[in-house]
Amino acid sequence: MLKTQKHKKLQEYMLVAVRIAVAVILFTVAVSNYNKLTHLDVRGVVAAASSFGVAVTAVLGIYLLKSVLFVVPASIIYIYTGMAFDLPVALAINLAGIAIEVTVTFWLGRFLGSGYVEKKLRGKKWGEKLMNTRQKNKLSFLFGVRVLPAFPIDFVSLFLGASGIGFAPYFFVSVLGIMPRVVLFTVLGDGLYDYIPMELLVIVAISSIPVALLVWLVLYFRKKRKVVLPQQIDEPLVAPV
Repeated sequence: MLKTQKHKKLQEYMLVAVRIAVAVILFTVAVSNYNKLTHLDVRGVVAAASSFGVAVTAVLGIYLLKSVLFVVPASIIYIYTGMAFDLPVALAINLAGIAIEVTVTFWLGRFLGSGYVEKKLRGKKWGEKLMNTRQKNKLSFLFGVRVLPAFPIDFVSLFLGASGIGFAPYFFVSVLGIMPRVVLFTVLGDGLYDYIPMELLVIVAISSIPVALLVWLVLYFRKKRKVVLPQQIDEPLVAPV
């Protein structure tokens, strides 16, 4: 019995260590490649490709990179892809990239969070709304979060993956909700991008990684403390001999 409890505690601490390590690696890679990320040129990548297939693969690779680093602004990928390819092809590539992004980040969130995040959602007004999208099949909240550009795609996907929401409804509603802005930026080109401070977006995204880790650690240790205290109270008092 004692060995089993020690084994469970060891597994729990190992999982915490892995999560911290993943966050540190993502933050380090993002900071060390800050200049490259803020000057990412999809058109240059496409122009340097030896064939159409290589060019498409390269752009989808950028989406994959974005899904784990969180610091590449989505708008620049939509715009530059629209400038590098014919419109129908650009739309197809961008939608495929979004599908990759919301999938990878969702499962990364599932790995980093799962049941713990779900417990933290209970009792919070916005958290209960998110829980309803899974439990009662009310997907209007999820669709609204995806349609409004105020919510970062990657961090919403990470959060929803950790919350335990089903993947299938999450995936289809996410793609449908994000699609209008993808089409808009792909069609209109880089004229809109002049109004978006790219450096600010990258700085905010990089800063969010350690902040999210710190918040998670605080909540984790608060949870551990709440579990330990009732156990200590319930222990029977032994009269001194």
